[in-house]
Amino acid sequence: MRVPRVAAALLLLAAAPPHHRPVPGPAGHYRLAGGPDVASEILLRPDGRFQFFLMEGALDEAAQGRWTAVGNRITLVTLPKPLPPVFSAGPVTKTAEAPLKLRVTWPDGRGAALIDLRVGFDSGDPVEGYTQEDGWSLDPAEARPPRWVELGLQMYGIGYTRFPVDLAKGNELAFTLTPNGLGTMEFDDVEVEAQPGALVFRRGGQEGRYVRQPR
Repeated sequence: MRVPRVAAALLLLAAAPPHHRPVPGPAGHYRLAGGPDVASEILLRPDGRFQFFLMEGALDEAAQGRWTAVGNRITLVTLPKPLPPVFSAGPVTKTAEAPLKLRVTWPDGRGAALIDLRVGFDSGDPVEGYTQEDGWSLDPAEARPPRWVELGLQMYGIGYTRFPVDLAKGNELAFTLTPNGLGTMEFDDVEVEAQPGALVFRRGGQEGRYVRQPR
């Protein structure tokens, strides 16, 4: 499920403070000084609300909530707090097409692509891959019987959920991904520092500089 890119950007820009309104302290409209493949903006409103969006490759994230400042430290709290996405197991059937087949769908039945997966065995390294809309199949040359499957969304920081594989029941597995708050960014692990004319975001060892835009 993708955050609507154009809608999110227009919503943020439309909510920017009018030119004549004084902007106290760090409140203002900031744009990420990044490369051509990434776009991100954040609006800190004088009333203590914020809006945010990020578009980077296949990753889309957005958020809104409240911000506070203590010294040069900005704290962002996403409201309402998003629920994490949930993978759930569905029907199991048998197929002769591959040693293992699986498909992940959204609740409306559409195939979910780019879902990270790992398949484990009794010994040796797991096989890693990702789904397409029509699913994923284990290489027919793989002789080891699969024992478990893990599904995750690494681009969104969603860890793996493990499901056992019982070949006596079947080797064609169906899963459903309920997105809940997928694509809504939480800022629990993000450090934001206010600098003259800029905000510096630090997350996971990476740093991004957001430059204040003219009013």
